[in-house]
Amino acid sequence: MSALRFPKIPPSEPQGSDLLAWERGRASFDVHELSTFLYGEAYLERQKRILSLIEHDPAFDKSQRYFLGRTERFAAALRKDHALIKLAQKHRWGPDDLSQADSLITEAGPFGLHRAMFLPTLQAQASKEQIEKFLKPALRYEIIGCYAQTELGHGSNVQGIETTATYIPETDEFELHTPYLTACKWWIGGLGKAANHAVVMARLISAGKDHGPHPFVVPIRSMEDHTLLPGVMAGDIGPKLGYNTTDNGCMWFDHYRIPRISLLSKYSSIKPGTGEYIKPPNSKLSYGSMVLIRASLVGGARQGLAKAVTIAARYSAIRRQFVDKDVPKVIEDSSSHKKTVVETPVLDYSTQQYRILPLIATSYAFFFTSKEMMRLYNVNVHNMTSGDFSLLADVHASSSGLKSLTTTMAAAGIEECRRCCGGHGFSSFSGLPLLLQDYVPNVTWEGDNYILSQQTGRYLFKSFRELVAKRASGERNTALQINNPTLAYMNAYLENPSLKCPVTSAVQFHNPEIQLTAFGHRAAHLVAQVVHALDVEKRTWNSMLVDIYNVSTAHCQFVLVQNFILGIRGEMPQPNGVVDPTASLSSSAKQVLTRLSDLFALHMIHKEPGQFLASGYLEAKHLKWLGEAIMELMEKKIRPDAVALVDAFAFPDYMLHSAIGAYDGKIYERYTEMATHEPLNKTEVVAGYEQYIKPFTNPKGLKGHLVQSRL
Repeated sequence: MSALRFPKIPPSEPQGSDLLAWERGRASFDVHELSTFLYGEAYLERQKRILSLIEHDPAFDKSQRYFLGRTERFAAALRKDHALIKLAQKHRWGPDDLSQADSLITEAGPFGLHRAMFLPTLQAQASKEQIEKFLKPALRYEIIGCYAQTELGHGSNVQGIETTATYIPETDEFELHTPYLTACKWWIGGLGKAANHAVVMARLISAGKDHGPHPFVVPIRSMEDHTLLPGVMAGDIGPKLGYNTTDNGCMWFDHYRIPRISLLSKYSSIKPGTGEYIKPPNSKLSYGSMVLIRASLVGGARQGLAKAVTIAARYSAIRRQFVDKDVPKVIEDSSSHKKTVVETPVLDYSTQQYRILPLIATSYAFFFTSKEMMRLYNVNVHNMTSGDFSLLADVHASSSGLKSLTTTMAAAGIEECRRCCGGHGFSSFSGLPLLLQDYVPNVTWEGDNYILSQQTGRYLFKSFRELVAKRASGERNTALQINNPTLAYMNAYLENPSLKCPVTSAVQFHNPEIQLTAFGHRAAHLVAQVVHALDVEKRTWNSMLVDIYNVSTAHCQFVLVQNFILGIRGEMPQPNGVVDPTASLSSSAKQVLTRLSDLFALHMIHKEPGQFLASGYLEAKHLKWLGEAIMELMEKKIRPDAVALVDAFAFPDYMLHSAIGAYDGKIYERYTEMATHEPLNKTEVVAGYEQYIKPFTNPKGLKGHLVQSRL
């Protein structure tokens, strides 16, 4: 029992629960309708069903999460993952059920990369024989895998990895070897202690020829006692900034032999005996898994940021600081009708609105783009099965740039939400520090965000050059230009590179066509500048990397804005047989989404207007109207809906695990209750007092509460 007990007295009036009830009462739209639009009724029902199974299960208890050290947290995560799989097997869960449970538990575990990387890689690149041998046992968790690509000296440069897999024709085996210290596999989630197999990316060498990195399914631990197999050395790499419930590991090989079937051979293979290499029909087929992961990370950015802004918005609606002398806040007791002047909720301050409300809008923007990215991924997979690889380059470039941009924005947004909560945001009990720590790795894994932007840049520059060449030959408005938004905005720029913004008042900035034109013109201008520098001025690629990053960012911001606008209009493509969910949205729900879309676009321009001015489309005079449009949007249109908008994200309290972000608004009661569980508070006098404090404060064993100072 804790030695710390808080008095049974309520917080001062008004109560947080009353304040949130008041906020919800003035919402302009139906929260459940918007939640249903975002997720679908099936998702919400599934969340409710799974939450009822895990919320009170001891295996998924979160009450001690903020107090445990790394070893204890990993042990708890291992128990959690075991219980989760047993629960999934008992209830015959599908992938969606398991994914939903993972989202609710909000703690990475040692089996996470098995589901996120190992299984998708097998599903995408395994032959029929390998599906029987590896995939089916992996789906039953008889095989627990990880994805070993990154090396100690090689991360984003996959082509530069040094681990070798040399084909031995005499025995029909590959010999895996780690020739240098820098070739040690590193950062591999699940490898440290949990996995017994790994998909290992290694350089395929056959008949003396290096065919570059290929994926191999490699047994690494005994299936009997989990000890490392001879020729394999592996372990955990130690504590990290976050993600400490996952056993990120290292591994190296000493001339370790594996059978030929270990090479994932859906697209490329080795002929037995001869060692002849059968190359894939398309050199970029291996991008499939990366595209899936990067597209998924866009959705992860939405969820991570949405959780943070839910906590920050609810807390900011309750937390009161100072009385606004110009517009004092007055509340009226419903029974006595007594009016009382109270301190102002911090969400009523324009600076807090400028920090939080655009992040709410950003979360919704990410929703539309993550949905579109998954649609494009599925279309591309379908096309590739029939030999059509025409969409692959575009989807790969878009997923690379959007992964880079959205994870950067989400990480910065989560930290901004933490800061918006003042001192209490510094406390683990807010839920924000751990959320930030566990989210930050997203900006690095699956491609460093700055390096990934180069892939997007290459695609954009190639597209621009091809478009210029077609225009030079007399072609105009080809089908490709019409159907490809990238070429459409580039074509519009080439038609009129000196285009000027026609806005003459703040209200005109709410026109979505003006917004799209601003982002498209700016992106095309940046592309044109870099192409000129590379092709005409003969600048080196390295000297242009900062500009290339800016090009990728500008293009992806255009994509985010366009997807938001088209998604609200109901003009986004839908999978076959799927009815556009916007068709049944009420006018009030569409209106609030339109306001968020406006804020998202205008706020991005307002934060960094330089490139828009440099493109020539905007002029300095526009910035005043832009600021006025944003402030009017925030204060009068979006602020009244702020709490309802984060409620629509439908995050249960169990998922958020936040003292200050709970749905009922009882932030101070929850906060103080959590403090009583701090292990240091189990005793009134701290262990170590006798050795380390008493010798200074009470050297002679004095009794009594006051000791006379000797002057």
